[in-house]
Amino acid sequence: MSDAPEVSVLVPTFNQERYLGRCLRSLMAQSLERDRFEIIVIDDGSTDGTALVVQSFIEEVRLLRFDQNRGLPAALNAGLEAASGEFSIRVDSDDYVNADFLKVLHLFVAENPDIDAIACDYLLVDDVENVIQRCNALDEPIACGIMFRTEHLHALGRYDESFRIHEDVDLRHRFLERHEIHRLALPLYRYRRHDANMTNDVEAGSAFLERFREKHGIGGGDG
Repeated sequence: MSDAPEVSVLVPTFNQERYLGRCLRSLMAQSLERDRFEIIVIDDGSTDGTALVVQSFIEEVRLLRFDQNRGLPAALNAGLEAASGEFSIRVDSDDYVNADFLKVLHLFVAENPDIDAIACDYLLVDDVENVIQRCNALDEPIACGIMFRTEHLHALGRYDESFRIHEDVDLRHRFLERHEIHRLALPLYRYRRHDANMTNDVEAGSAFLERFREKHGIGGGDG
């Protein structure tokens, strides 16, 4: 019987010393047995105190560190390369999760072999963790809180590193051409909205959309 963890949690981070501890504490408090999941922190060349935060959890996490910033998709791909679990899930370092997050999602996908991925609903929270609204994971999709079968992500070629933002949109598009993402109507993920969110960059978002449409042969409109 293999001693490998069943779930690999990928936590990419870049200059998130303010929030990373909260994220990792929420993962350490999971109701899923600790030997059944691994936490892989990918420090994408942080220049703030992120490394010091990680050190306080170093006995509980696997750390991958880039000397220079390579971008989020490269960090995620490094995490997937290192992942040992049959299932992989991304938790961004400025977010945090419910104590039953891993247990419920893992139970759902492990007991349903015909399901390739499951996304939970999430609570949108502000910078001090006040709940702004509850969101449907399929109607308002985000990059995180989706448990995939790791082999499917490898078969897709993982993340396209040329997309420095919205890399998840490209991955989801390719994934849905072959598979389906199911919804678990429980708000187990906490998605933090703050001024530093990468997705707030409107100009970069427009450039992404143009490249995304070109890559996938999608015309104008909503695509």
